[in-house]
Amino acid sequence: MSLSDKISNRAEELGGKAKEAVGDFTGDDDLRAEGKADQLAAGLKDAAADVKDAVGDAVDRVKKKFGN
Repeated sequence: MSLSDKISNRAEELGGKAKEAVGDFTGDDDLRAEGKADQLAAGLKDAAADVKDAVGDAVDRVKKKFGN
């Protein structure tokens, strides 16, 4: 995962936490839910990137083992 992707995902997560907090403070259930959704989306993007990196590493190991 590139640094810019990590920064973007972290910003989305923090923005979601802020929305959730404001929703809690104001009693706005829609804003609270939107904040939670933003956090979930950021987490899913991070997880997908981790899987992609792990697969890429595994492919590299297999190529190295077979001399490609």
